[in-house]
Amino acid sequence: MKKRGGRHFFTGGGPGLLALLLGLSACQTVKPVAPPGPREAPRALRYHVAYVREPGHALDVEVVLDQEGAQEFLFTEPGGVKTVWAFSGGGGPAEGLPVSGGRVRLPAGTRSLRYRYPLDELIRERGPGFFTGMGQGEARHLAGRTWLLRPWGASPSRRVELSLTGAEALLPWVPDAAGHYRLTAEDLVDSGFHSFGGRRCQARLPGMVLDVALVAPMRHLEEAAVCGWLERTAGQLLTVRRTFPSPRVALHVVPVEGSSRPNLFGMLMWSAPPSISLLVGQEARLDALEADWAALHELLHLTHPAFQPRTAWISEGLATYFTELARARSGRLTPVQAWTRLLEGFERGKAQAAGRTLEEMIQEDAPPGIYWVGAYLSLMLDVELRRVTQHQRGLEDVLEHLAREGPTSTPAAYGAAVDAVAGKPVFDEVLARHLREPAFAGLGGLLEALGVTPTPGGIRLHPARESLLRETLESRSASSLPAVAADERRYATVPPSSQSIPRSLERKHP
Repeated sequence: MKKRGGRHFFTGGGPGLLALLLGLSACQTVKPVAPPGPREAPRALRYHVAYVREPGHALDVEVVLDQEGAQEFLFTEPGGVKTVWAFSGGGGPAEGLPVSGGRVRLPAGTRSLRYRYPLDELIRERGPGFFTGMGQGEARHLAGRTWLLRPWGASPSRRVELSLTGAEALLPWVPDAAGHYRLTAEDLVDSGFHSFGGRRCQARLPGMVLDVALVAPMRHLEEAAVCGWLERTAGQLLTVRRTFPSPRVALHVVPVEGSSRPNLFGMLMWSAPPSISLLVGQEARLDALEADWAALHELLHLTHPAFQPRTAWISEGLATYFTELARARSGRLTPVQAWTRLLEGFERGKAQAAGRTLEEMIQEDAPPGIYWVGAYLSLMLDVELRRVTQHQRGLEDVLEHLAREGPTSTPAAYGAAVDAVAGKPVFDEVLARHLREPAFAGLGGLLEALGVTPTPGGIRLHPARESLLRETLESRSASSLPAVAADERRYATVPPSSQSIPRSLERKHP
């Protein structure tokens, strides 16, 4: 299984691992003690979060409001909190407010809220959850959208201050010198992944920092070795982009007991800055992690903008396609190995498509094989760009073009960027030629032109009409567009492009 709204691969591992993905359950709540008496309304919405361990790990949250009128708050992913307690400015008794569909309606005069997110209680009742809570020892990992109650209206002008006690935490944001996180309500909409406790290390690359939380120790690796692996993996982004696309990324490594597999599940969340979480087998060895593709795949999502609506054939297609090319360009794979992996993926995608056309695959919400359909379309677009520009530009230049527009984009803007890099309309033409064909119908002819021939003994690369073009795909090609420095990116929405695009290509991936 792969992504829903950023959610990625799950590669098995038994009932214990399947339990990681189970839903949330409603939990009992205990009426909290009233906070101190009346206080003046603060100029910012203030969150005071305590990570507690007794009687079980939980997050005790107090929210001091900046507005006194009736308003509505929301758990983006509900189920972990049943009741929120509201306190008025007069110091009267707390009023229990039910959480319905994630929503909490606050009566006028409410000055503060309190609630508990019962981490260990949820784990006992529903099993460990990648989003709802999991971990070992004193450390826990979860997604902010499950526990962080936020205003229904997420205005970027509404100030938020958040403080934490009880454990060292890794959140997407960087605290100030006093340890406070100074945010906006908009930052809480996609609040990324959070880790409390565990170990920390940091990988520094030119123009980017990876802040890493190791939620539990690896059996055979120290945290420095884990950070070294992630630093080397992140370095491969420079085979696709001219600069690192984000100045800071919070990356959570969550070891799973009893497994030696280098990847079990992974996901990037478009918090600002972005955050990534990886489930890895606690028994995994360094050589297995180095040889695996999953961490690179997640990091490669940083090279493209967040598409709105989410469009798997573009975002997952780009990351899947460039995973193998980046490994070839960095020397992790030989060109033969990279093409072998691409063709193996295309064959899986073809089998999963089961004769459906590209258009039918794209119209469905999340059909099996959509990642490889997207990678196939990425290959076709990359080849066409290199054809019309005499091998001078490719899909990497499209990513640079999009980066200049901002961190979010649309399918229409993607098509416009392809045309801008080509210097002529090519996006709609390529799609028009192939959308109504069975998925991968044109693969054989494309491979023949590139000099890629499957044989019983494996893939053979040889001179052909466009083998020089193939070699530009395999090599580390510098973009001909101006570089976009990581610190120049702004986390804001770009206006939709006027470029036309078939409605079937704008289907939201769940």
